[in-house]
Amino acid sequence: MAEEQSWGSVTADGPVPANQHGEVGVWPLDQHNVKLLDCVHPRGWKNPKLPENDVYDLVAVGGGAAGLISAKQTARRGGRSALIEQHLAGGDCLNVGCVPSKALLRCARAFAERRRSDLGAESSAFQVDFSKVMSQMREKRAHIADVDSHETSQKVGVDVYVGRGVFTGPHELSVDGQTLKFRKAIIATGARAGVPPIPGLSDVPYLTNSTLFNLTELPPRFVVIGGGPIGLEMAQAFRRFGSQTTVLEVLPRILGPEDPDASMVIHRVLEEEGVRVLTGIKITSISHSSGELWPKISISVDNGGACEELECDALLVAAGRVPNVENLGLEAAGVDFKPRVGVLVGDDLSTSNPDIFAAGDCVDKPALRFTHTAASMATMAIINALFGGNGLPVMAPSPKLSEIVVPRCTYTEPEVASCGIANLKAAESAGIEVDVYSASLDHNDRAILERHCPGGFVKILCKKGSDEIVGGLVVAERAGDMLAEITLAAQHKLGLAALGHTIHPYPTMGEAVQQCGIQYIRAHWQRL
Repeated sequence: MAEEQSWGSVTADGPVPANQHGEVGVWPLDQHNVKLLDCVHPRGWKNPKLPENDVYDLVAVGGGAAGLISAKQTARRGGRSALIEQHLAGGDCLNVGCVPSKALLRCARAFAERRRSDLGAESSAFQVDFSKVMSQMREKRAHIADVDSHETSQKVGVDVYVGRGVFTGPHELSVDGQTLKFRKAIIATGARAGVPPIPGLSDVPYLTNSTLFNLTELPPRFVVIGGGPIGLEMAQAFRRFGSQTTVLEVLPRILGPEDPDASMVIHRVLEEEGVRVLTGIKITSISHSSGELWPKISISVDNGGACEELECDALLVAAGRVPNVENLGLEAAGVDFKPRVGVLVGDDLSTSNPDIFAAGDCVDKPALRFTHTAASMATMAIINALFGGNGLPVMAPSPKLSEIVVPRCTYTEPEVASCGIANLKAAESAGIEVDVYSASLDHNDRAILERHCPGGFVKILCKKGSDEIVGGLVVAERAGDMLAEITLAAQHKLGLAALGHTIHPYPTMGEAVQQCGIQYIRAHWQRL
């Protein structure tokens, strides 16, 4: 890239690129963020100029996981595709989500290991260099960014447009003054952090996932609104870095959609590490005043009838996600949507316009808002859009949403990973009677040898009276890795007995999955 087109030649005093449509840029503009931006939002990018009557086989609106994969797969299979992104290619996952958060969690885990007294560490002699932690995060993020870069997409055969894509009709949209015509389109505009209607919050300089990773100094006091995956991951990390940390959750327990036993383990671990976790509370108001380095933020909380005033230096709002469906011209395209709900899609991801599909966080399926699900949905969408649902079997598990088993993971320590119907409440809601097979990790040799926190377990749910797996749950270090075996079995109808009969290496955490299978086998032995 020519020097004059690199972000390295720019002097900035705030996040870049400049806010145009409500997005937040990255900061600071050091060598790592320059490398990132040169990949995902290159300066001086020249949009293609198309002849007036040219028609794309597929146009993807949004350059996150779903948009990138749908555009690239179309091009790789011989189609003509375009990708439109107004902000940062790679979407939330690369820039302000999965990638930077997991980099921070890795550092936080290393610091926690260093401080553990049972390893003979002298915790009083150990200090965290937060600015170095954030610099390393930016370095790793930039290293990964090339995969999602505009140039990489272009090399595959995708026409990349920088700008805001707005539908102007059922088979056309505008971007940067041009009109693009298409046979099929995929809406992949993602989601943003939801901001609850708390009195005073809109006037406070709060953080969301979009701004959190721009920090360069560690806040002494850190409060998180929201006891879901993002909030809990960052609460644990910032506590391990040294912040005095509090989590505020309005629901009766954290990780509400997960199994109550999983919520209880994580709640206990967080409190043991010094995180204050308040559940079933109401936030009545928030205000702030200026300070020398940090704003002085005051939060009024009703905790079971007892009023309390909390003060912090940084406030993270992690209270759910809102799909980006406004100002896209969806009305002109004949696409039904609901604000704060998403684009309404069928089981094949089609919309009310049969030639426009949607995938990723913008669809009306909040339980599917994960990067890995967006990727699978993108594959599913192009198969249904361009190949009549008859894509090669290797391309996707199914052309229907209802037939996929969705894995999910909260990357606290221990992790909470689940797939499919993973608890009794979910089974009851689905109208399915289940048998539950469980194995504690307190007696797992690997967990004991590595001093994993007590209370971890594996649960596998089967249709009542059979070994057909409908879902599972793992609470353990590296639970997300362990979950893959259960997800595979559930997706492809491998029975629980098959997991029990599969030899697992010793000593591993995965033996707990096998133990659930052995429980089933023992319960169905033929008696002499």
